[in-house]
Amino acid sequence: MNSPIQIVPIQYKKAQILSDLAKQIYIPHYPYLWEAGGVDWYINEYAYPVEKIENELKDPNNLHYIVYLDQKEIGYLKLNINTATKGFDPVHTLELERIYIDINCIQKGVGTLLINFVKQIALSYHKKEIVLKAMDSAQKALEFYKKNGFQITGNFRLPDHIFSLIKPEFRGMLVLSCKI
Repeated sequence: MNSPIQIVPIQYKKAQILSDLAKQIYIPHYPYLWEAGGVDWYINEYAYPVEKIENELKDPNNLHYIVYLDQKEIGYLKLNINTATKGFDPVHTLELERIYIDINCIQKGVGTLLINFVKQIALSYHKKEIVLKAMDSAQKALEFYKKNGFQITGNFRLPDHIFSLIKPEFRGMLVLSCKI
């Protein structure tokens, strides 16, 4: 029997699809973070413009996956094979840069399935650790990561000069890692 959840690699020719999906998933999750105009800037100029997605999809260090539930796009992953996160050895550490799931699919086991998938990808690249960054105010996400074996290993603040449209109380970030 086939699983109703499929995780499919995506190529640069599908940048528009990934850009649209990322925006669709992002907006319901994070509007509270932003000052007026911030969400629009972030999704259309900073994180998900098609040209940026195309470049990310062409970068051999990046792996992108779209997640389907019953053949409907419900999420995506972005992995960096060799992390650039300060304090982590890029040779032995895979970075989970983005794990986004449609708000209607939260707490249905999709996230855990994706974390297990990321662990398998990391092992296939002979990695010993996975690192990710999460907002320090995202308590449910932090609980989820801890439940799946991640521990807080550091913290930082998003730079004001780049993220001036994020409300100051939401600029705190945590670094989490998981040995595999």
